[in-house]
Amino acid sequence: MPANSSDERRSLRVVLVKYGRTKISYPAELLRDDGNRVTVRAPWAGDDARDFGFVRFERGDVFTEHYWRDRWYSVKEVRDAEGVLKGWYCDITRPATVSGDELVVEDLDLDLWRSADGRTVLRLDEDEFAASGLASTDPEAATAAEHALDELEHLAREGDFESLLD
Repeated sequence: MPANSSDERRSLRVVLVKYGRTKISYPAELLRDDGNRVTVRAPWAGDDARDFGFVRFERGDVFTEHYWRDRWYSVKEVRDAEGVLKGWYCDITRPATVSGDELVVEDLDLDLWRSADGRTVLRLDEDEFAASGLASTDPEAATAAEHALDELEHLAREGDFESLLD
């Protein structure tokens, strides 16, 4: 959905659901909604800094987040307060839905990190995914999630990754 007639950006509330419960919810500025991909921008939503070992998210970081209604992942570009690119954090999710002023996405535990220079690509939380039991409770979703992670990893390693965000 484009900006409204007064050229003000619309805000959405991003709602990340995990295991049927809201994990986190935060306001974001809607940058673009072409009917399939929704792009929003939001500051780091955590109360405290979070150090993953390979990247640190902290106050002042800005996330430009891309969600798709037909893909099983989201891609979040992460920049520090000065605008320096840290990299991309990707969540494997069910396809996003937008209802009113809420963008809702269900996290399926698998994640991928790609550093700003593209040299580091990490598959994350595969142990959490296995422990979630999704493979037995919803085998089709589990298969879609695994394929999405494989696709993102391939794009991240082969150099076509940034074309996702054009």
